[in-house]
Amino acid sequence: MLLEKYNPKKVIIYSRDEMKQWEMAKKFEGDSRVRFFIGDVRDRERVYRALDGVDFVVHAAATKIVPTAEYNPFECVKTNVHGAINLIDACIDKGVKKVVALSTDKASSPINLYGATKLTSDKLFVSGNSYAGGHDTRFAVVRYGNVMGSRGSVIPFFMSIRDKGVLPITDERMTRFMISLEQGVELVWHAFEDMEGGEIYVKKIPSMKVTDLARVLAPEAKQEVVGIRPGEKLHEQMIGAEDAYYTYEYLEHYKILPAINNWDKDANRIKDGKKVSEGFVYASNNNDDWMSDEALLAWIDRHYYEIGKI
Repeated sequence: MLLEKYNPKKVIIYSRDEMKQWEMAKKFEGDSRVRFFIGDVRDRERVYRALDGVDFVVHAAATKIVPTAEYNPFECVKTNVHGAINLIDACIDKGVKKVVALSTDKASSPINLYGATKLTSDKLFVSGNSYAGGHDTRFAVVRYGNVMGSRGSVIPFFMSIRDKGVLPITDERMTRFMISLEQGVELVWHAFEDMEGGEIYVKKIPSMKVTDLARVLAPEAKQEVVGIRPGEKLHEQMIGAEDAYYTYEYLEHYKILPAINNWDKDANRIKDGKKVSEGFVYASNNNDDWMSDEALLAWIDRHYYEIGKI
């Protein structure tokens, strides 16, 4: 999507996952614009080297599986917090123009370590605009829910075990936000175009009950309630009541402005936004928009052709 829309001089993929890079390199073989750089956000010196001559950065590195973070807390902090600090310092020192960091619904009123580290990361990127001092580097954040089909998410998990005839359901009441990868990419692009620095962009997206998701993916399978996993929420939230004081609504998204430096009153950041009501909460269970069976099946038909007629 990026190569097609913007035709950049180069796109650098910075990741510690050499297998994923090798598979991706095969897909883009012959395209000299796509470069690959093995490295870890924890490695400060390597991050500096990777950012040499870079104008724009999308920060997507994270330890993100909730139970994994609960059982490996030190490792989660090293990647999600220390990694963010390394990146912010490197972007400022290397003269990067704009940085968009990917957040998560779990960063709003967090109850697990992953959410707490991502909230910390969000705060770091927001305050990075002040921390930059006289430098021109600007930072913003995008926040959305479950990316449909992403590694470790519920759809590929259910797809991989649906032939067994039983799908594990943590709680029959559980709901989740649903967003396609393409929508997530477009929100990042919007952030780059709109940002002044310090904004958190929250995409308006539909919700779905996990039981409905399982029913559509495997209509014949039995649903077995297994209980909520460590650190898991019944419903996800992207904007909490405490954020409402600084949140503005737009046609396709919300924008949480920073409380620091009176930036929440900055007309350049607000633009044509309408302030939400006091106590406003944007959660997966109080959402006005719910994904239909037909919409989910249409998405599956586009992305899982071999099972498009389930």
